[in-house]
Amino acid sequence: MSTRRHFMSQSAAAASALAFPLVGGAQPKSIKVGVLHPVTGALAYSGQQCRLGALMAIDDINKAGGIKSMGGAKLEALLGDAQSQPQAGVAEVEKMNEAGVSAVVGAFASAICLATTQAAAKYNLPHVVDVGVADQIVERGLKNTFRFGPGYRKCAETAVANLHVLNTAAGKPAKTVMIVHEESLFGTGTANLLARELPGYGYEVKEVIKHANPTRDFNNIVLRMKAVNPDIVIPANYYNEYALLVRTMQQQKVTPKAIYSVLGGAASSYKFVKEFPDAANGIIDCNHWFNPKDKRSAELKKRVEAQGLFFSYEVFMTYTSMRLLADAIDKAKSADRAAIINALQNSTFSDHIMPYGATRFVNGQNMGAQPLMTQVLKNDIKVIIPRDYREADPLFPLRA
Repeated sequence: MSTRRHFMSQSAAAASALAFPLVGGAQPKSIKVGVLHPVTGALAYSGQQCRLGALMAIDDINKAGGIKSMGGAKLEALLGDAQSQPQAGVAEVEKMNEAGVSAVVGAFASAICLATTQAAAKYNLPHVVDVGVADQIVERGLKNTFRFGPGYRKCAETAVANLHVLNTAAGKPAKTVMIVHEESLFGTGTANLLARELPGYGYEVKEVIKHANPTRDFNNIVLRMKAVNPDIVIPANYYNEYALLVRTMQQQKVTPKAIYSVLGGAASSYKFVKEFPDAANGIIDCNHWFNPKDKRSAELKKRVEAQGLFFSYEVFMTYTSMRLLADAIDKAKSADRAAIINALQNSTFSDHIMPYGATRFVNGQNMGAQPLMTQVLKNDIKVIIPRDYREADPLFPLRA
């Protein structure tokens, strides 16, 4: 009996070996990764740009041999559309969890990220946040959440300190400020931080104006701007509203001493500079930006532009976030969620094109992340601060 059983198990093993020939080694199982962004709705442009960055990264990782520690396992993207709505983002996380993803990268907008990270936390599903600047995202003690980029507190503090340096060097021509922001978590949070920081540096915040997404007409806000006549206008909004606001200012001949953006949705955007060169000229922005001194930045930019697309911060932030995740999976040597979370917690990822120190997560925030200051000069976007990355001297004030 036992010999017969022994024979059966042997022949079963032989049969399975025939069914899966081991010539050249079996292909390791692919690792499913959720790519979640608002690719329809009000934020569709940014969401599509993020998705492009994620898919380019996956393609590059797979072409370079996949996850080496797992025998060259390939990453497989599961695409989700958050439809520019937090609740739609949550529904996609539920679907991705059911489909057995090992991690999620996304979801661009702060309000969506706040919801999707919370939803993913229920399943101990690692969620790498690519952009989402609201600091609440990483302040709730969620062990699954890792934000690669800087938050809006860091960006606002950097922006205000640098504004003070520029203004002081110019003999302090600017004294009054007006803030115009979109109504969601990102714009409101950024505006509140700025309104709190600026008076400490001696600036008077004349007015803080909120607008809806989408807003199709900025005439009333710009008329108000004319009446208040601030030295500096600080916009904090998404691409469409930013572009329309600045164009309306141009049409109504409102020329502050500086348009000084903090996380401006169009300010450091090649699309905006190309479409509205006159309106964009001279705009300063404190935002996500790549390291201009790293030649890989130029190579990636060329590849994006070869597809007839713009190299925007959404592309390179999500591209690098996906590479960070792949690095963590490689270190974890596993597609297991808990192992990936552990690898992200101990991450020292530095092989990237961002002007960051090595990645080091404290409570889910990458302490190595920092924004750069850029300015639109001669129809191009140049880094003006900090000095290590400087490509051009800042022009401030823009109008005497």
